[in-house]
Amino acid sequence: MEELLELRKCIEEQRYPDALLLIGELEEMSREEKVNKIYSYALVLLLHLIKQEAEQRSTRSWEFSICNSLDQIAVTNRRRKAGGVYVPPEELEELLKEAYPLALKRAAMEAFEGQFTEVQLENKVDQEHVRQKAFLLIQDALSAGRKR
Repeated sequence: MEELLELRKCIEEQRYPDALLLIGELEEMSREEKVNKIYSYALVLLLHLIKQEAEQRSTRSWEFSICNSLDQIAVTNRRRKAGGVYVPPEELEELLKEAYPLALKRAAMEAFEGQFTEVQLENKVDQEHVRQKAFLLIQDALSAGRKR
């Protein structure tokens, strides 16, 4: 909010270079908010994909969480007016890499009733396979969103 007041002041005082700098900062803040939201949903997505692979089963609740995460990632990532996405595929792969360790940690607390440590659970799961599956599911969700 403070930035908007400052932007207004810059425009009123005809300090356009300062106004443009503030607009750039606001755009970056908005993008970071979108990326953080996508990260959070990617974390949930990975958590459930890890549990599915480790336990070789699924539940309706996990399926719902996966679908919800995919929908939210697709909605959040889509740039409505400008077109395109906030997080392009290359960055999305990096984001999934970053989120994976925390997702694994959380999955260790949930999978198999929490019987296995992170390391033990990690040995039951193919990290690359899970991340690739998450990436492909997100790409499919983004494509489906464009068709709506």
